[in-house]
Amino acid sequence: MTMKLLLIAVELVCLLSGIFSFGSETLSELSFLESDVVPTRPSSSSSSQPQPLMVDLTLIQGADSKGAVCLDGTLPGYHLDRGFGSGADSWLVHLEGGGWCNTIRNCVYRKKTRRGSSKYMENQIPFTGILSNKPEENPDFFNWNRVKLRYCDGASFSGDSEDESAQLQFRGQKIWLAAMEELMSKGMQKANQAFLSGCSAGGLASIIHCDEFRSLFPESSKVKCLSDAGFFLDATDVSGGRTLRNLFGGVVQLQEVQKNLPKSCLSQLDPTSCFFPQNVIEHIETPLFLLNTAYDVWQVQASLAPPSADRLGSWNECKSNHANCSSSQIQFLQDFRNQMLSDIKDFSKSSQTGLFINSCFAHCQSERQETWFADDSPLIEDKPIAVAVGDWYFDREVVKAIDCAYPCDNSCHNLVFNFK
Repeated sequence: MTMKLLLIAVELVCLLSGIFSFGSETLSELSFLESDVVPTRPSSSSSSQPQPLMVDLTLIQGADSKGAVCLDGTLPGYHLDRGFGSGADSWLVHLEGGGWCNTIRNCVYRKKTRRGSSKYMENQIPFTGILSNKPEENPDFFNWNRVKLRYCDGASFSGDSEDESAQLQFRGQKIWLAAMEELMSKGMQKANQAFLSGCSAGGLASIIHCDEFRSLFPESSKVKCLSDAGFFLDATDVSGGRTLRNLFGGVVQLQEVQKNLPKSCLSQLDPTSCFFPQNVIEHIETPLFLLNTAYDVWQVQASLAPPSADRLGSWNECKSNHANCSSSQIQFLQDFRNQMLSDIKDFSKSSQTGLFINSCFAHCQSERQETWFADDSPLIEDKPIAVAVGDWYFDREVVKAIDCAYPCDNSCHNLVFNFK
């Protein structure tokens, strides 16, 4: 089997000199990595494939009276498809991703998009992957109540402040609380099984809010959490700088995220450090599963080799297609993988944690059908992601799946980009 390439035709905007501090242009373009990619590779059986379920947007009425609003002051929203049969009292809540905003300037830009305002959110979205309602696509959770909570605060559902002069509301924590209250009133309070998941910025949020989610339910309920592509490393970029630390520092300070980070972490480290999952996971008491690629393409492009750290563009070919990476660049990426494995070493020792770390160049594998559960899904030891997550959630098996290093895995759906 040859390495599968998922060809994504994406045009990134030209970045202004010196502002890959995740300025608004950059952030808006990079958010495609979270949920906006559209494969241009034709599917051999696309005409015979069933269409995904389309689920309506519901705005949380009255949320504004609780201060729970998007960046622009509009109501937050979610998409809910009701469970049935044996899953009628089971709930899966999936937190949307979409980057962050760390300055007034790019938060003002963001509030004019669906990442900062429900005015621009789609009225319907497809439920695929872990949200699918088809047993052949989502064997363990297809008949659960499945929710996608929309992301419009720019701080992983964790900020709580405002900027009156810029007319910006940083109310991610209040959105989280209002959404949980709404879902509990819709029947989630009767859940005997509950699962909090999230992708990318939403995957970071699912870690931060994992214990809060657990506290909503009685001890008799089975409650666990999944972070997909949310394990962002406090890594050194190719110039020796700390691009992602600078970004996270801006987010934490601007949106006062420290109010909602684990106090046990804050007693040991600074708030920015406690926004990095590597420093938070040891403080999470609820069972947590980490699903991540060892060479996460968002982190490669936006944290390790952003234009601000690679002004001559020597990483452009490598970032667009890993097959174009030089031996020294591959070694840099292997060092990144080694840091990730080192950071999860203690986490992996716990009997209640789960892992699926595959050696692919991808991002967010639970939302896309082809990577979650399909005939040619990514595998570790012949097990696809959906089966690994299900085995772990239902305690069928201990799952600590860590892939061998690149280029050994020929089951990957690697992302290839067209930079112009």
